[in-house]
Amino acid sequence: MSRPAVVAPGPGGVRLTWAQPEDLVGHELRQAEEDGRGPAAEPLRRAWLAAGGHPAPARAGASTTPAAPHLRALAHRLLDELAALPHPSPTDEPTPWPAITTSWPPHPRPRPADPATSPEADRLEAAWLGRAVGCVLGKPVEKLPLVGIRALARAAGNWPLDDWFTARGVPAELLAAYPWNRRSAPTSLAENIDGAPEDDDLNYPLLNLLLLQRHGKGFTTADVARLWLDELPAGRTFTAERVAYRNLLLGLEPPATAIRHNPFREWIGALIRADVHGWTHPGDPVAAAAQAHRDAVLTHTGNGVYAALFVAAATAAAASPGADAHGALAAGLAVVPPRSRLAEAVRFALRAAHEHPRFDDVVDRLHERYGHYHWVHAVPNTALIAAALTHADGDFTGSICRAVSGGWDTDSNGAAAGALAGLLAGSPDRLPHRWTAPLKNRLATSVPGFDGIGFDALAHLTAQEAARS
Repeated sequence: MSRPAVVAPGPGGVRLTWAQPEDLVGHELRQAEEDGRGPAAEPLRRAWLAAGGHPAPARAGASTTPAAPHLRALAHRLLDELAALPHPSPTDEPTPWPAITTSWPPHPRPRPADPATSPEADRLEAAWLGRAVGCVLGKPVEKLPLVGIRALARAAGNWPLDDWFTARGVPAELLAAYPWNRRSAPTSLAENIDGAPEDDDLNYPLLNLLLLQRHGKGFTTADVARLWLDELPAGRTFTAERVAYRNLLLGLEPPATAIRHNPFREWIGALIRADVHGWTHPGDPVAAAAQAHRDAVLTHTGNGVYAALFVAAATAAAASPGADAHGALAAGLAVVPPRSRLAEAVRFALRAAHEHPRFDDVVDRLHERYGHYHWVHAVPNTALIAAALTHADGDFTGSICRAVSGGWDTDSNGAAAGALAGLLAGSPDRLPHRWTAPLKNRLATSVPGFDGIGFDALAHLTAQEAARS
């Protein structure tokens, strides 16, 4: 989910992405439509457009032109008024942990912990490797529309997707029509990969490993906040994480950090931080979800939190001996409020994956049903991850390629699918050499103490935290 920190609208001009109030209004209006506040928000939408305000940027983090002072002041006021609109179904989509657990049906409950279960370094190494491979696979086509992803891969003879993206053999006019992600192509096309490049989908798991090393499994949300302020550069944050970071600097405390002027609070950022919580609670999906919740509420609410719970619980289940993809996904779904939009989307994705032999048909159904969401929103992306793992039956190559080929947040989806499929594979030796060799057991990062680390070393560090009480 890597994004540029700034855009430059002209000589000397700099606009911070994911933070300008005139851009946040459009995103909050869209969020209101999705969570049921649309009718109540309609007068505010009309007032914004009548004053010269614009919809949210479709794919970028900021519009290119700063707003006039009066329009920016109006944006601040409208964000406050939108925040005051009541959620029409708070019991269906709660954020506090006690309310989430109350929403679970009495049967079946998520599987309890097996005290005898312990993680193996080989499995964790495969999971770390799988996360990195899936992330790098998706990086070149991040932000591209589905039609562009398909066209680029077909032109290279790589469809259905089965290998790294490449520019070799792709016609120049097609490359011009669908340019690779400019920040990722130099590091993530087949001809350019030399180790795993830095990405927020890999930085956040490292930060959570550091979090556990410093505070143990009993960490608080405040501990997460302090760690970010100490160790995470603001320019390495995006969407909800950037807004929460800004709110911390303004003196707000969790959970207000996730709410104040944060239209990205149901996006995918908490999901990409959740794997470590599952890795360190093998066989205990509920404990993994509870740990992920304390992390997620710094930045997210509602469905943004549920996506993290889903991944953490599914990962914990996948870390159990004899686990398979379908049981792991069922464990993930069991900790999500059943009447939430995310639960509905995952259930739809699982049915579609079982019904259609061709994954392209599954993707088309998902885009038809959930394409109105922003491409970074947690609802469509979580559904796509679940569909990919189901359709591939947990096979590593099938899972990462399906997740990336479905579009939306390609690197985040590839990373999440790769981590779980790698864990199920059980060993780095069981991951195809064509995927693991280019990474050279080396990960670049700006997280202190981890730059250049190997995935084998990360596995041993993660196993140590999993074994801690």
